[in-house]
Amino acid sequence: MIDLGISKLALIGVVALVVIGPEKLPRVARTVGALLGKAQRYVAEVKAEVNRSIELEELKRMKESVEKTAREVETQVSSTAADFEREWSQVTAGLESASAPAPDVSADLAALGSPLYPEYKRPKKNFRLKRQAVPQWYKARAGVRRYALSGAARVARYRPKTLPR
Repeated sequence: MIDLGISKLALIGVVALVVIGPEKLPRVARTVGALLGKAQRYVAEVKAEVNRSIELEELKRMKESVEKTAREVETQVSSTAADFEREWSQVTAGLESASAPAPDVSADLAALGSPLYPEYKRPKKNFRLKRQAVPQWYKARAGVRRYALSGAARVARYRPKTLPR
């Protein structure tokens, strides 16, 4: 990078003042500043684009590794499930033919005198729904607020009137 110190900048300024002249120097300085700003913004955009592309590549690699791991887990689980099904069918093959029907447990409990609980029935009343509406004329007579007031509107409405002096 170019090493510009204060002495070199002063020398460049003096040469520019002599060559360009004092009338055109401010306009040229503004133009040079605008061009330098555009160049810096362009460089920043290019850096950001490069960083985004690098991050995108990293995310793609990470996605591929996660998908590969998921496929491995899926194959392992399916093979384990197939082995379990095979072993289960071998173990239960002899039990199915020799098993007797299961006794009715509820009849045994009723005979012992333990209480049988009835099934849950949802109440007919729905507390979330309003059954009837209160009429507006009743609200007005009873003093029920029908509309919500903001703080500023409430102060403006209920502020005592000042007497002119």
